[in-house]
Amino acid sequence: MWTWKRFGYQSRPAQRRSYLPRLERLEPRDVPAAFTPELVRDINSGPASSTPQLLVADGGTVYFTAEGQLRGRELWKSDGDVTELVKDIAPGLGSSSPQNLTLVGGTLFFTADNGFHGRELWKSDGTAEGTVLVKNIHPTGSSSPQNLTDVGGTLFFTANDGFRGRELWTSDGTGAGTVRVKDIVALGGSSNPSQLTNLGGELFFRATTSARGSELWKSDGTAAGTVLIKDINPGSASSSPDSLTDVGGTLFFTASTPSAGRELWKSDGTAAGTVLVKNIVAGSSSSSPQELIDVGGILFFTASTPTTGRELWTSDGTSAGTTLVRDIQPGRESSTPLELTIVGGTLFFSASTLSTGRELWQSDGTEDGTTLVRDIQPGPGSSSPVNLTDAGGELFFAATTSLLGQQFGQELWHSDGSEDGTELVKDIRFGGSSSPSWLVFASGVLFFTADDGLRGTELWKVIVV
Repeated sequence: MWTWKRFGYQSRPAQRRSYLPRLERLEPRDVPAAFTPELVRDINSGPASSTPQLLVADGGTVYFTAEGQLRGRELWKSDGDVTELVKDIAPGLGSSSPQNLTLVGGTLFFTADNGFHGRELWKSDGTAEGTVLVKNIHPTGSSSPQNLTDVGGTLFFTANDGFRGRELWTSDGTGAGTVRVKDIVALGGSSNPSQLTNLGGELFFRATTSARGSELWKSDGTAAGTVLIKDINPGSASSSPDSLTDVGGTLFFTASTPSAGRELWKSDGTAAGTVLVKNIVAGSSSSSPQELIDVGGILFFTASTPTTGRELWTSDGTSAGTTLVRDIQPGRESSTPLELTIVGGTLFFSASTLSTGRELWQSDGTEDGTTLVRDIQPGPGSSSPVNLTDAGGELFFAATTSLLGQQFGQELWHSDGSEDGTELVKDIRFGGSSSPSWLVFASGVLFFTADDGLRGTELWKVIVV
C-alpha cells in the first residue's frame, strides 16, 4: 500500500503562502494481514457482475441478493467460505428480487415476487426448504410490504391487501399470525404508515388521516393500543414527523409547525411529553435537523442556521442543552456533515471546508474535540468518504483519491481515528474505482461489494479480528 506525506511551503517575506501541498511518494507501508481484501466468490463468473446488494448480517453469516448465472436476482448467503444460493424463488431466468431484508428473532423476513402471488411477505431460515411465503396478503395482486421493522422480536410492516388500503400489519412468521393491526383510515383509504421505529419494545410511526393530517402515532400491536400520540400541527394540517430516532429511551424526531418551522422535537409516548426541544432558528423559519444519531445516550444531528450554515449539533433533550458543536466551515458557508457513524464511542462523519474539501472528521461532542482526521485528498479537493461502517471498533469506508493527475479512484480505507492510522486498505482496481459498497460487519469479517475490473461487482471480505 502506498502512502503520501504532505509538506507545507515555507513563507518568505512579502511572498504569499501557497495552499497547494507538495506530495512525496514514500515506501509502501506494511498492511496488517488481517486487513487484506479477498474475493469471496465470483458468483456470476467472468467479467459479468452478480452485483450483490442489501447485505444483512446474522451472526457470522450475511444474507444478500445477487444475480447468478442462468438465474435472476435471488436470495444468497455467505459465511466468507461457503457462498450459496438460498433458494431460486422465481425459478429459471426470472427474478424474485428480494427486498427489505430484515432479521427478527433469528428469522430473515423479506419481500419477494415468485411470479405467481405478486410481491408478498416471505421468510427464511437459510435453507431452501425453510424459505417460504408467509402469507398471500393481496390475493389478486401485490400487497407490496414495506417498512419491515423488528419491535421486540415481532415484525411490523405496512401492506395493502386491496380492500383497506395501506395500513399497519404485524407477523409472527405464520399465515394465521400475519394480521392487520388497525384500519386507521376506514372504507378503503390508506393511512400510509412510515418511519416505523422501535422504542423500548413499542412501535412509533407516522400515519396520515384526513382529520389530523400526518402526525405521530404509536402501537403495542393491538387495535386498541394503536393511537395518535399528539396532533402536533392541530387540525387537518400535517407536522409530518421525520427522522424518528431512539436516544437512550427517548424518541427524538423533526416536525413542522407554522410558528416554529421544521425543528427538533422529542416524545415519551404521551401527548404532554411530546414537545419542541428547541426552536433553533427563531420564528417560523426552519433549522431542518437531519442525520439524527444516538451517541451514548446523547443526540447528535445537523442543523442549519443563517449565521453558521448546516453544521454539527448535539442535544440532551433540553433547550439549553441543544447546542452547536463546532462551526466547522466558519461563517454562513456549510460544512454539511454527512454519514454520521458511531465507532467505539467516537462519532465519525464527513464534512466539507473550503481549504480541505469533503474529508473524514471525528467528534467527542466538544468544539476542541471535533477535528479533521486526515485530509486524504490534500488541498481543496475532496476524497468524499462514504459508506462509513463500524467493524469491531475499526472504521472502514470508501474514499476517492488522485495524485498528480493520476486517478486512484474510489477504494476501501480504514481509520483508527488518527491521521497516521487512516490508510488505504488496498487499491483493488488499479487505475479505476472498485467502488466498495454495502459494507457490513459479521463476527470478525467485513463483507462488502467491489469491482476489480476483471470479474465485475462481486462479494469481497476483509478479516478484521
